[in-house]
Amino acid sequence: MSSKAISGIGEFGLIGRIAALAETTLSAVPELLTGIGDDCAVYQPSAELLQVATTDMLADQIHFDLLTTPLQHLGSKAISVNVSDICAMNALPRYALISLAIPASFSVAMVEELYKGMSHAAKEYGLAIAGGDTSSSRSGLVISVAMIGEVSREQLTCRSGAKPGEMICITGSLGGATAGLKLLMREKEIMLNHIENNESYSRSSMADLQEYSEAIQQQLLPLARIDIVRFFHANNIVPSSMIDISDGLSSELQHICSQSKIGALIHEGRIPIHGSAHRIADELQDDALTWALTGGEDYQLLFTIPKEQYPAIAGNNAIAVIGETTCEDEGVQLSDIYGMKIDLSSVRGFDHFGS
Repeated sequence: MSSKAISGIGEFGLIGRIAALAETTLSAVPELLTGIGDDCAVYQPSAELLQVATTDMLADQIHFDLLTTPLQHLGSKAISVNVSDICAMNALPRYALISLAIPASFSVAMVEELYKGMSHAAKEYGLAIAGGDTSSSRSGLVISVAMIGEVSREQLTCRSGAKPGEMICITGSLGGATAGLKLLMREKEIMLNHIENNESYSRSSMADLQEYSEAIQQQLLPLARIDIVRFFHANNIVPSSMIDISDGLSSELQHICSQSKIGALIHEGRIPIHGSAHRIADELQDDALTWALTGGEDYQLLFTIPKEQYPAIAGNNAIAVIGETTCEDEGVQLSDIYGMKIDLSSVRGFDHFGS
C-alpha cells in the first residue's frame, strides 16, 4: 500500500483514482448513464424521464465557521449547493436526504434552527426533505445532503457536449461570495483579538457591515439558479454543456474543456464581477478578477451554446456571453483588457487536499 500523501495528487487527482476504481462497478447497473465526473450521476428509470443524483458535504472549519455563520443560513446553504448541482444538469430538484453528525455541545434548539433554514430553502426550490440520518460527532458539525432531481432525456445537459465555435455563457456575477468571505474572516480576527486581549466585544466593536450586506449575503445565502433552468425549459433551450461555479470560473471552465475535449478563450472585459467585489478587493488590497477566477462559491451556471441560438438567450439580462470555445490544442485562455492571452491551465480554485 502506497504511503503517498493525498496532498501529492490533490483533490482532483484523488477523485480520478476513486473514479477508476468505481468504474468497474458500473456494468452492474446498465440504466446508470453517467457516474463520477459530472455534477450529478444520471439514472434512466424509463424511456422518457431521467433521474439525476448528487451529494455534497459541509464540514465545520472547512466549509463554514459557526462564529460567522448563523445556523438558519447554513441550513439554507446546504440545500442550495445541492440544488445548484441539479441545475447544472438542466434538471429540477425533487427530494433530499439529509445526514448530520452533531457535536455533543449542540442543543435541540440549534438543530431546529439548522432545519428551519433547510425547510425554508426546500420550499423555495419546490423540493421535499424526505429523510436522512443523524450521528454524534467528536469534532465539529458535518452536514451531508443527497439530492435527487428529474429531467427529460432531451433536456439533459452534461459537461461533455461542447464543441469548438460555440458561445461560453455565464449567469449572474462572480466574486461576491469570496468578497463576503474575506470580510467575515476579517471580522472574526477582530473578535478573536478582542477576546485574546480580554477586551469587551460587541456589535459596536465591529466595522459597520451594512454597506457590505450584498457580498456577505452572497457568501452566507447563495441562491441556486433554478430560475435559469426554468427559463431554459420554457424556451426549449438545451445548452451543449453546463456546470455550476463552486470552485471558481477557471476550474469549472477547465472541467468542461476536459470533458468535452475542447479549448476555450474568455475575455476579461466580459466577465461579470459582483458590484461590490471591486470595492472590497481594493479595500483589502486584493484583486476582484482573481476572486472571480478562483474564489468559488458563487453557484452561478457556466454553459456553452451554439452561436445560432444567441437570439434565444439575448433577452435574458441574467446571462452574459464571456467567450467562445476553440479547438483542444489551443488550450484554455483568458484575453486580458490589453489583448494579451493568459494560459489558465495552472489557475485553479479551492483544492481540499492541496499542499
